[in-house]
Amino acid sequence: MTHPGQILGISGAYWRSSVLHAAVNLDLFTLVGDESLTAPQISSRVGAHERGTATLLNSVVALGLMQKKDGKFSNTPLSLQYLSSESPSYVGPMIKHHSHLARAWVKLDEAVKTGEPVQRSSSGSSGAIQDAFLRGMHVLAMGIAPQLVPTIDLEGRNTLLDLGGGPGTWAIQFALANPGLQATIFDLPGSRPFAEKTIGQFNASDQVVFHGGDFTVHDLPGKFDVAWLSHILHGEDPLTCRSLVAKAVDALNDRGLIFIHEFILDDDGASPAFPAIFSLNMLLVTRGGRSYRQLELQDMLAQAGVTKTRILDFVGPTQSRILVGEK
Repeated sequence: MTHPGQILGISGAYWRSSVLHAAVNLDLFTLVGDESLTAPQISSRVGAHERGTATLLNSVVALGLMQKKDGKFSNTPLSLQYLSSESPSYVGPMIKHHSHLARAWVKLDEAVKTGEPVQRSSSGSSGAIQDAFLRGMHVLAMGIAPQLVPTIDLEGRNTLLDLGGGPGTWAIQFALANPGLQATIFDLPGSRPFAEKTIGQFNASDQVVFHGGDFTVHDLPGKFDVAWLSHILHGEDPLTCRSLVAKAVDALNDRGLIFIHEFILDDDGASPAFPAIFSLNMLLVTRGGRSYRQLELQDMLAQAGVTKTRILDFVGPTQSRILVGEK
């Protein structure tokens, strides 16, 4: 950085995200749809104050997420595709999840001082918060899995464990790409309704089943040729992660594969940017969770008896990577 304005830009960056959060929470993009409407018309549909609605709409336009012409507001092609709840590509659930997390981020200094979480993790929540979290996880996975999964060679592998699989998206995509594969989602019972609904939507019930349980406490349901761990380790402390990795490896058949999909840090612990900052998010909502360095994950695998590892040629939209090991 070379100018104090850049520092102030970071300081006020939450203004922009707050505009998006409010617009999605009020469902502005869905209510406007493919029409061009005035601020009073939109405020009437939203059931909100006219001045407040108009000011928010102008800010949304300023961010490039809506258009304004002759005093009327309309969606952009991008907002119609991703910000209208009527679109199959709707990312609103993840934005609502971010909005929920924002309440914790304003207490970051408190979390740094105490080392304790200031808010409960959404993965262990219930009701609307859990539903938004699961929907958000599904949307994120669907942005990656359909393209990535077919490139992963599972020839000769017949069974897969999606550990902490939540909405079941990864298990389903692996099943669709491998017709002979039987996949098991293992996660908290509260995830079952969403997962089974998703399984049904993809007509995958003959290949994918949900098994309820707590992976930190309960035994895993059988032996598998593949273990898929996507974004579960960052929610746990290092000791628990070692135990989980060991448990997953123990559940593998000989020459079984374990995949760890995570926000993996470089050796310096400060890059890439998203995994580094994501560790703060885990500080806010978990007791001991964080992003892990590649060397740490490899050491966990080695302690479990897996010494042959490699990083797949893949970097996700939020700088996630995949470490694979063979038992």
